[in-house]
Amino acid sequence: MPRKLIKQTYRTTRYILYRETLVDAREHFWAFVGSFVGLGIIAYLQYGNLNQNDLVFLIGSFGASCVLVYGVIESPLAQPRNLIGGHLVSAVIGVSVQKLLPDVLWVAAPLAVSLSIIAMQITKTLHPPGGATALIAATASPQIRSLGYMYVLSPVLSGCLILLVVALIFNNLTPMRKYPSAAARKRYAHIIKRIKKTNR
Repeated sequence: MPRKLIKQTYRTTRYILYRETLVDAREHFWAFVGSFVGLGIIAYLQYGNLNQNDLVFLIGSFGASCVLVYGVIESPLAQPRNLIGGHLVSAVIGVSVQKLLPDVLWVAAPLAVSLSIIAMQITKTLHPPGGATALIAATASPQIRSLGYMYVLSPVLSGCLILLVVALIFNNLTPMRKYPSAAARKRYAHIIKRIKKTNR
């Protein structure tokens, strides 16, 4: 009996490892193209707005968002509500903490990230790169600090919208990929139906 169980466990483990390490060239291709175009547009449009040293948003939170939005498109954390809501909530918190504690970075940095996590959980917009968005706002250079709450609109909101539009295009060019996920589309349809009912 133990031998049979060992063989069965071995076969199951081998199958799981095989499935997890399969290379899907089409999936990698679309993830590459989507992230390259999305981040490329942001870099092109935003490059002249700040000094080269202040383009912190390009290497931090938006890079991490690309991993989710183009690489694991079925993840609940990669859906449009999470992408936009998570970044916006975190940006507002990051700027607010920076204004409250401008000279105490060792408190401002963890406070901004921790509060953004709680706020994203409460608003059901959990998006891990949002933590980086809050951190960037709380610890940024004087040039980014001078943006104040404009940081929420640009680069954060403008960048999120660009990533979302590109994701909606490139993640739906093939029948193998659908974005938003089926669960998210169902939830959005339910919300729209409720809004239509209340407007009648």
